Amino acid sequence: MVELFDTHVHVNVHQFDDDLEDVLTRAREAGVKWMNVVGFDRETITRAMALVDEYEFLYATIGWHPVDSVDFTDEDLAWIESLTEHPKVIAIGETGLDYHWDKSPAAVQKEAFIKQIQLHKRVGLPLVIHGREAQADIATILEQEGVGPAGGIMHCFSGDEETAKRCLDAGMHISFGGPVTFKNAQLPKDVAKMVPLDRLLIETDCPFLAPHPYRGKRNEPAHVALVAEKIAELKGVTVEEIAEITTANAKRLFGLTDEN
Repeated sequence: MVELFDTHVHVNVHQFDDDLEDVLTRAREAGVKWMNVVGFDRETITRAMALVDEYEFLYATIGWHPVDSVDFTDEDLAWIESLTEHPKVIAIGETGLDYHWDKSPAAVQKEAFIKQIQLHKRVGLPLVIHGREAQADIATILEQEGVGPAGGIMHCFSGDEETAKRCLDAGMHISFGGPVTFKNAQLPKDVAKMVPLDRLLIETDCPFLAPHPYRGKRNEPAHVALVAEKIAELKGVTVEEIAEITTANAKRLFGLTDEN
């Protein structure tokens, strides 16, 4: 069986309160051997930390979502930094910019984003970036601030090829989720074709953005196999090769060994 690494899951949210054990079992049966649980505020970070202590195959990314940047305090930042001492915290995020929603002004989002870029460099962990209708501004900030040696991930990337190249040049990996499988979504397919195999990652972003044929339904980690299938088709290689490559990329980026 293939071994997959879902690099971005939110099994720490309330949509999985009633059947988390079943969801994780289905994921394991589908070949998902590792999952990165992303916390993005006080509640979800706390839940992520509890889950990684309970399940050996789960790891945590912790940070503050751009939509909620208006609520982000220096105390929150210090708390997140203190949690990075936990051995299963593998990245900082998801941070970034999101211009779709009006809750947090762009200037406030940028300030929170830069603080988390600085944190990622300070603690030496990869950076996980969320971008919505803001990919060019994200690339500009990455170029201005500089990405640390630990690198990072453009999670569920939705930008164009030019912006993807800027992010790659800045030292980032590009991750694809359900939208690459959507029949009417040509842009992520074009970007996936141009991303070098050694910078490629896959994810679900569950419970959001379920891939075809589950679009519009609750997403779950088992569906990352469908993303791998589409990427393999676009790259002209086997699913087994994509599984091996993306898993190796994730483990290398997150500093995990074969024993993890």
